[in-house]
Amino acid sequence: MTQVADPGPAGYRAVATLYNALMTGLVLSLVSRRGAEVAREFVFRHFRQQHLGKFLPGLKKLGLDRLPHAVACALYHYHSNALGGVKTEYHRESDRKAWVRYPPPRWIWRGTAICAIPREVNEAMLHGWHGHNGVSLGNPRLGFVCTGQTVNGDPGLEGYYYEYDQPLGESERVRFSKDGRMPHVDANDLPKLETATWPPERLHKTYRSYAMEYIRTFMPVLAEQLGSIAAIGEIARTARLIGLHYFEETHALVGGGDFAAYLGNMLAAQGEGVALEGNVVDQQGWRLMRGIAFPHAPARHAALEAWAELWRGALAAYDRRLTLSMDVAGDKIRWTVS
Repeated sequence: MTQVADPGPAGYRAVATLYNALMTGLVLSLVSRRGAEVAREFVFRHFRQQHLGKFLPGLKKLGLDRLPHAVACALYHYHSNALGGVKTEYHRESDRKAWVRYPPPRWIWRGTAICAIPREVNEAMLHGWHGHNGVSLGNPRLGFVCTGQTVNGDPGLEGYYYEYDQPLGESERVRFSKDGRMPHVDANDLPKLETATWPPERLHKTYRSYAMEYIRTFMPVLAEQLGSIAAIGEIARTARLIGLHYFEETHALVGGGDFAAYLGNMLAAQGEGVALEGNVVDQQGWRLMRGIAFPHAPARHAALEAWAELWRGALAAYDRRLTLSMDVAGDKIRWTVS
């Protein structure tokens, strides 16, 4: 077998595109099949889980942990999202009030998906993450005021962190107001990221990792919410549809070729160890879900089967006469196109 080389920036972009679509598609599936309330709860849990794992370490890593809390939070969202390829803006009004804005197009509700996201599902992101920043910082007076949402037809998701004079109750940590808009900022006046000098390869790899992290989080979160069987079913169905719909775009990005070559390139682009021989692709380990705890081996295998539907959907778009089998032995995964 021949080791598959890392395909570089185009491959990273393909993986980021696919997983961005899978995350958005899962939310849309929940909205259409289980209702807005289930989708809202999922988005809330998902972003709260990400917040608990990433906010405080990220704040320190970005060198923001010694700034006034409102300013640190707005800058955190500005920097961390920009690192993932998401458009963001920032404005410091005072030590106690700082704005963050996500102009369209919204990364998470890519393309026409924006038309199908209920307001309460979008707001769940803010309750899950933005509204918990003060709690994590040990500052009960810090809250977030949302002044615009793209899903409502506003020119971007925006709002400001504000440090009040008194502690806030749980329901007060995120407020919604039509009073005020973030002041216009010139792009040249925004804080400059270290990424401005990064080579394209490093930038695209960061975008890829940003998208992959959403997938790593949503599997265990949805399993806890719906139960493993129902969650795996929803993820598998969505994954197949995304594979069908995005094969052509991602196939072109990784240079074409037959399906085994495509699969090998996509797996290598997400950081897996991959070897290829004819129609057989060997994958060593599952880097995508490394570090994610599964309660037992059958749960891990079920998650693998759901993820495999992404590639089976892609294969059906490539040639509907072919099948893709997956055999797991220890840490080794063998894919066979026949």
